[in-house]
Amino acid sequence: MPNKTIYVSDGDLTLFSRAQELVGGNLSGAIVTALRRYIELEEGRLEGFEETVLPVGHNGVRQVRFSGALLGEWRDMDDTAQRHVRVYRSRKGKFVAHDHVANWDDMVTGSLKDMKSWRRMFGVGDPDWGDYTLTIVDTVGELKELLPAQLYRRVADIADRPPVEDLDI
Repeated sequence: MPNKTIYVSDGDLTLFSRAQELVGGNLSGAIVTALRRYIELEEGRLEGFEETVLPVGHNGVRQVRFSGALLGEWRDMDDTAQRHVRVYRSRKGKFVAHDHVANWDDMVTGSLKDMKSWRRMFGVGDPDWGDYTLTIVDTVGELKELLPAQLYRRVADIADRPPVEDLDI
């Protein structure tokens, strides 16, 4: 097996020591894992994808992370709820629908001395309560039943295009 020498500054020795502890002594394995993760993220970024973290479940108590490109989003508000839907294309070509529904009846206002309560009352920013659902599908057609018609048309129109179009201008 070929050898590679890595020179480490004195200031980074504790970082390397900690990595070696975490992997049970195999520092080479830790370096390879870190490099794979770095290359995956950086190649994705160059292709127009970003690391995306989304809340899932009631009140967004869980989070999921993936590499994706936002294809479109849609917001609606009425007397009963606010809805925010986003659609992403994952780096592996899947489509991710993230739907957030916040019913006004579930809004907790708390004390009016709290600035956050005032922001909630006047609808400033996105609500931080409600139900967050994440659906992953293989084709754009599978999104039709999940999305508002206007958003579906937009996503269907851009889904077969590359995430980033390079212009030679």
